[in-house]
Amino acid sequence: MRIHHLNCATDCPLGGAIFDGKSLGPLGEIVGHCLLIETDAHGLVLVDTGYGLKDVHHPHSPPERIPKFFRGLLNIRLREEETAARQIEALGFRREDVRHIVLTHLDFDHAGGIEDFPAARVHVLKAEYDQATGPWEGFVQSRRYRPAQWDAVADWRTYRAGGEGWFGFDAVRDLDGLPPEILMVPLPGHTWGHAGVAIRRPDGRWLLQAGDAYFYRGEMRSARRRCTPGLRAYQTLMETHRVHRLRNQERVRRLSVDHRAEVQVICSHDPVEFHRCRAGKGL
Repeated sequence: MRIHHLNCATDCPLGGAIFDGKSLGPLGEIVGHCLLIETDAHGLVLVDTGYGLKDVHHPHSPPERIPKFFRGLLNIRLREEETAARQIEALGFRREDVRHIVLTHLDFDHAGGIEDFPAARVHVLKAEYDQATGPWEGFVQSRRYRPAQWDAVADWRTYRAGGEGWFGFDAVRDLDGLPPEILMVPLPGHTWGHAGVAIRRPDGRWLLQAGDAYFYRGEMRSARRRCTPGLRAYQTLMETHRVHRLRNQERVRRLSVDHRAEVQVICSHDPVEFHRCRAGKGL
């Protein structure tokens, strides 16, 4: 099993270091950290997709794929070469080789590329599928989900937590058609059906893609949370349930400290984490 780290969504919000904690200029950097997993017998597996080809070419054509509000707020950069489809092709694979997509959740910046892989089976928690398919209430909820990005999917698999846990968390094992080394870890709060995706690597260590359970590297690997003002505010804007979000973030933080030798924790949007993973460096 080999894991590739792909950035499939670049945002450059006005505020620089107020968001990413590192930029020297007026614009910050937020990535869309997706995973491409090569398996021996199950084809390619994508964890999230970022923005897709149709997002790049027709972001606002009815039905709207990228909400204008979020495109302006985040200063989204839509680049064809950053789509999962084009990066997978650049690695020498065909899009048809992607047989499974495992989603942390269905927000527009995580699910935009699903339809670029029509042969793939799509795995998501049932609570997330139910929330994403509506009806929606409120300004954010009515804009975060873009059914046009995934309404042509023919092969959904939805799950509830149950069975054997994972490091004290609920877990979804035996994902349909996937090896036991890949499982889902429910982490509600950002959305009701938000999940992390855990992958057991050949060396026995786990990689947890925690999705949007946190946004900033300083929120992990330390007993004390540290987050930039911009990302702290954005997490609050996007949360579905504050108590659940903060509780699960704290649980993931404890995991990142107490089991650091066994589990590497990453999130979807921190550029420093992404670039270190891409370079094969530790966190």
